Amino acid sequence: MDLKAVLNQDNIHLPDIFFYNIQKYKEHLFKWNKIHNLTGAKNEKTIDIFIYDAIFPISFLPKSKNLLDIGTGAGFPGMILAMGLPDTQVTLVEPIAKRASFLQFVKADLGLKNVKVVKKRIEKMDSEIFEIITSRAVTNTDMLLKISKNFRDENSKLLFYKGERVYDEVDKNLNHKIIKTKNRHYLLIGENL
Repeated sequence: MDLKAVLNQDNIHLPDIFFYNIQKYKEHLFKWNKIHNLTGAKNEKTIDIFIYDAIFPISFLPKSKNLLDIGTGAGFPGMILAMGLPDTQVTLVEPIAKRASFLQFVKADLGLKNVKVVKKRIEKMDSEIFEIITSRAVTNTDMLLKISKNFRDENSKLLFYKGERVYDEVDKNLNHKIIKTKNRHYLLIGENL
């Protein structure tokens, strides 16, 4: 996959420095992954798919001043979104020390002033309201709604990266929209979608 070509083809507008930062991020990820096993994605093709998957929502998300990513892991989607949204303050919540250390290293190396790394479980964080809350591969939708309740208000949007089983997880009374791509179902929850 030629990541740049595919993103351009999909009309996803990114900052000029995005692809430089992505290249550095991938180099760091491959080095750290050999020692710390941060992600199951071991080759560039898979990582590029993960990056595309993480950044695609820029095409439909509203502008926001802040974003919370629950369970960022090796950076998907939160770190990638932070690189694509330099004007949005992005808080990455990751309880596993080796992953949080990696995120902190990437933040420092790339000079990402819009990133804050929090090494704890979301349940242990102080309450704060975010305009957008994201999560990928953490838990089911009901649990995500429960653990995010102290971090959102009626204007917040929730974006959960899901697979085909998303339809089994969504309460029909929930104000939501499902955006599908080839490999992903994005569950967007909130008012005025």
